[in-house]
Amino acid sequence: MNAKSRSRSTKAAFRLRPLFFLACGASIPCGSEGPREIMSEPTRLVHLAERTLTLARERNVTLVTAESCTAGKLSALLSEAPGAAEHLHGGFVTYTKANKIKSLGVSDNLLREKGAVCHDVALAMAQGALARSPADLAVSITGVAGPNPDEDGNPVGLVCIAVARRDQEPRHVEMRYGSIGRENVQARAMADALTTLIDVLEKS
Repeated sequence: MNAKSRSRSTKAAFRLRPLFFLACGASIPCGSEGPREIMSEPTRLVHLAERTLTLARERNVTLVTAESCTAGKLSALLSEAPGAAEHLHGGFVTYTKANKIKSLGVSDNLLREKGAVCHDVALAMAQGALARSPADLAVSITGVAGPNPDEDGNPVGLVCIAVARRDQEPRHVEMRYGSIGRENVQARAMADALTTLIDVLEKS
């Protein structure tokens, strides 16, 4: 990694650090080991983003994101990784059901029947992003970051992630992080989305 790349990664980690603070009583206990583990989380996310863009370059593919509960943070994280200018088209931020319908073509009936947080909606978001961009792969995140359950009664910490690639079977995962704090749900969702995307790229 050259000096310019290291500088960009350091800046990205610095900006992300406020997102991942966990107070006493949360899932990471306070104590001598707590601060070291907390501070490593932003760096881990930066490394996952860099690994994703490295694989995208090696496979000669481009990416797009479709985000709900992470509100564009995944796309912003990827944009700081080396190679983003060539392999990241950008992202859709579709926080509301209305915008999922308007911007990504998610079915109104699907949202009424199953709510905004389910694997079907995650898949529809990823496929909608592919259809509306020149990207080869799309990753989507929809979930409930908190602090309260959503309008459909889905619990805080429920997140659905999908990765779609043209002419291939999509991948989706469902995570239940629990009520660990809004920013921590977002952080874990981004990590799991990148991990899923990396797995798809490595097997391609």
